[in-house]
Amino acid sequence: MFENEIIEKLPTHLRSFIVDQNYSRYTPQNQAVWRYVMRQNIHYLGKVAHSSYLEGLKKTGISIERIPDMKEMNRILRKIGWAAVTVDGFIPPSAFMEFQKHKVLVIAADIRPYNQVEYTPAPDIIHEAAGHAPIIADPEYASYLQRFGEIGSRAFSSKNDYDLYKIIRHLSILKADPSTPAGEIEEAEACLKGVSNDMGMPSEMALIRNLHWWTVEYGLIGDLKNPKIYGAGLLSSIGESKSALKDDVEKLPYNLDAMDYGFDITKPQPRLFVTPDFNHLNKVLDEFAAQMAMKTGGIEGVLKAIESENTATAVYSSGLQVSGTFTDVIVSEGAVIYLNTTGPTTLNYQDVMLEGHSKEQHNDGFGSPVGRIRGVLKPTRLLDDRDLEQLGIKTGKKTALEFETGVSVEGIFRNKIRKDGKLLIMSFADCTVKYKDKVLFHPGWGVYDMAVGEKVVSVFSGPADPEGFGLVYQPPEEKTHALKYDEKMMALHQLYGQVREIREKGKNSEALTGIFDKLRKNYSDDWLLPVEVLEIVRKKNIDGELENRILTHLERIKNENSQLTDLIENGISLAGK
Repeated sequence: MFENEIIEKLPTHLRSFIVDQNYSRYTPQNQAVWRYVMRQNIHYLGKVAHSSYLEGLKKTGISIERIPDMKEMNRILRKIGWAAVTVDGFIPPSAFMEFQKHKVLVIAADIRPYNQVEYTPAPDIIHEAAGHAPIIADPEYASYLQRFGEIGSRAFSSKNDYDLYKIIRHLSILKADPSTPAGEIEEAEACLKGVSNDMGMPSEMALIRNLHWWTVEYGLIGDLKNPKIYGAGLLSSIGESKSALKDDVEKLPYNLDAMDYGFDITKPQPRLFVTPDFNHLNKVLDEFAAQMAMKTGGIEGVLKAIESENTATAVYSSGLQVSGTFTDVIVSEGAVIYLNTTGPTTLNYQDVMLEGHSKEQHNDGFGSPVGRIRGVLKPTRLLDDRDLEQLGIKTGKKTALEFETGVSVEGIFRNKIRKDGKLLIMSFADCTVKYKDKVLFHPGWGVYDMAVGEKVVSVFSGPADPEGFGLVYQPPEEKTHALKYDEKMMALHQLYGQVREIREKGKNSEALTGIFDKLRKNYSDDWLLPVEVLEIVRKKNIDGELENRILTHLERIKNENSQLTDLIENGISLAGK
């Protein structure tokens, strides 16, 4: 998998989500499911998907005949500047976005079971590889996807968001396992409903996740009355790709309003959004980003950081980045005048941790004023060494600073850090910091590193320098269920394997009659393997009697289970083509 340099350069904290594809675990029936879905999709989507879809399949190494091998896929993806990794089901939205930022497709290693051919509630390799991968071959769309990841990875989540993610993951795992008791699924669905109804005000992540859903997953493109499909959720679902274009599914022009439309992953979507072109997606993304804390900063941004109860970064107007868990803020006249973190904190510049300002240096937190020094017209960040001397700020000398906000700093000036001509940090020994009657820093607490900057211009989720911060993502505790097969099912898989070998090698077609007889006797409800046998019989123009027996067999299954009618008829219609 790591034959692609993009993966080699992935940050350490993302690697914990990567799992081995273990290609040998895919059964012959799994391969038949992939082949059936792909044949149907190519036949139908060639007419209704965005023009880049079919060409994208070739460019990204997606084969109709077999489940893609990640090693081979990565060798091909590297030619268009992307990569792919396999993961275990749903991963947290922030991590998913960050993979996109690094131009890496996240592909669920599992494939949908036989009884979920049309639609699966869990991410699987059909959805990810056959849905997402082909469209990234379009440079304009690929650029949008990466940029979405850059912006989305800095969006703030709430505790409720993470609770929702966990229950969605849990429910998808249960639904993807055919052996799950109905009662467990009902209980999880009730839990999901309860969490969904108690989310409170939507976070940045909740809103941008909606935009992701209505574009990357379920997007339509072109004319509102006759759109084409480009969303991966539609490209990978036989059922929804057809129903999506029907009149009873509402079509709305895609704009920023889409962020206010939620979705239910377990049901077909009652409405979809249509973008006129891929460039329009970037315009809407820009509109959304303009209202995020990473663009607006200020008190609202700091409050989002505090409410997230997680690692965040506040950026001063000097460019200094403070990364930690923000717990307190002092506000005056609607502006931030003092910031506090609790616990390990790093100081950074241009997303790189500053030497001497690691978590070990600021293990107990960090606090600093925000604002201008009283009586000084020049912004503090632009003060040069001569300016500092004129203000009486000299190394080893006691200094007293008062900010326009009323915060005072008094101590022995030790040193400073300057980058690109801007003053970032001023350090003091034996320092006392006060605001009104409140002591914010006591001399006994050690060296006081004062951040420099008149405003908080940006606040975003996560540390500025994940590697320097030592960011660690714990992979989900609940794992996707490994499906277990009894001897009877394993014998069925062997029959699938025999049919596959006959088709690929073009030999021993006389064995098809015996295989079909075993199937009809021992697996009378199986419809997919008879469709595969029918395809070979028609292509080779052999044994008309066997063809009639297969069709009679499939007709019986349709009559006994009407839900399989479309699957069977679609399979018959392509058999031999």
